[in-house]
Amino acid sequence: RLTGNDEFPNGTGLKPEHRLDSKTLFDLVKLSFGVVAGAGALVALVVAYRRQRVDEDGALREGTRLHTERFTTAVSQLGADSAAVRLGGVHALAGLADDAPTRDLRQTCIDVLCAYLRLPYTAQDDIPAGDPEAQHAYLALKEVRHTVIRVIRDHFRLAQDHPHCWQGHHLDLTNVIFDGGDLTGAVFLNTVVDFSGAAFNGGMMRFNEAVFSGRVDFTRAAFDAGAVSFRDALFLGGEVFFTHAKFRGSRIDFRNAVFSGCTVDFTRAAFEGGRIYFNDAQFARGSVNFTVARFTGSEVDLSSAAFSGSRVNFSFCQFATGTVAFVGDEFSGGDVTFDRARFHGCTVDYSSAVFSGSTFSFERGRFSGGTVDFTGARFDSGSVDFSMARFSGAAIDFAGAQFSGAAVSFDTVGGEAPPGLVPANGSPHPAGLTLPPHW
Repeated sequence: RLTGNDEFPNGTGLKPEHRLDSKTLFDLVKLSFGVVAGAGALVALVVAYRRQRVDEDGALREGTRLHTERFTTAVSQLGADSAAVRLGGVHALAGLADDAPTRDLRQTCIDVLCAYLRLPYTAQDDIPAGDPEAQHAYLALKEVRHTVIRVIRDHFRLAQDHPHCWQGHHLDLTNVIFDGGDLTGAVFLNTVVDFSGAAFNGGMMRFNEAVFSGRVDFTRAAFDAGAVSFRDALFLGGEVFFTHAKFRGSRIDFRNAVFSGCTVDFTRAAFEGGRIYFNDAQFARGSVNFTVARFTGSEVDLSSAAFSGSRVNFSFCQFATGTVAFVGDEFSGGDVTFDRARFHGCTVDYSSAVFSGSTFSFERGRFSGGTVDFTGARFDSGSVDFSMARFSGAAIDFAGAQFSGAAVSFDTVGGEAPPGLVPANGSPHPAGLTLPPHW
């Protein structure tokens, strides 16, 4: 039989217990204090966060209150009799917009500046002759208005990450009377700029080198005399509307402009005298629409322009005298259509143009006088279609044109043929048609 000492070496019959030494006890105390400290820190963090939110809300309320006070002062300055005080009000509102605590308050300041431009305004031509006081008042008001335009321009020139940049804010310039102004270099990204119903009377309005990627609206705008320049402007996506606009004796300049992936719409616009230039412009993957526009004694010059995959639409247009020139243009892909257009003494000039892969359609067009000139043009591919067109006293000139792979169709063309100009299918060519020698 085992003795107690044999079965339980310690002679007690129980497992020994380990006592906590001082080091272990100290570690436990430190851990406890750490847990308590962490919980306290969490509570302090929550309290600090809530205090910060309260402080921020209070600061916002205080900032809004101060903004409102400054806003009231600036608006009252805009309504002052003195032009100098009004100028101060313009700059005060611009400063308020820069310092506005919220985006909505900034937009409000911009809206007031635009509203100032919309106030009734007498153009210089309407000032009574021999009234120096009225002339002085006009010049003072003009300076204030042009300052507003410059302030807008300067803020839309700033980089997007600049705290005083106004990108993305909208400009309501509806029915404003412009007698000049300068928005050169302004960048309107994701911005609606509304000039609908505006009148451009005299002077020079500049949008040179401006960048547009949102919506620019000139619907029902009136361009009477004077000039509007978009030279070297960039239209990158977005839409530009000139629908129902009226161009009377004015000069509109789009030279060297770039239209990429955007829509430019002149639907039902009226061109009565004056000139509109697109020389050396570039059109890529977008459209220019002149549907149902009227041209009377105007010159629309698209010479030396480049069209790449773009659509130019003159369907249902009426051309009574004047010129539409595509001289020396390059068309690679895309199409140009004059379907059902009416030509009364107007010249459409494609001389020396180069066509590769583009489609030109004059289907169902009506030519009573005037000329469509393809002199010296080169057709590498694509097509020109005069199907079901009607000619009465008009001329179409292909003299010196070169055809290599392009198709020209005069199916069911109506009109009297000059002697000797009868194609192989027996259908007479219209009077005045000049064909290349190999025809």
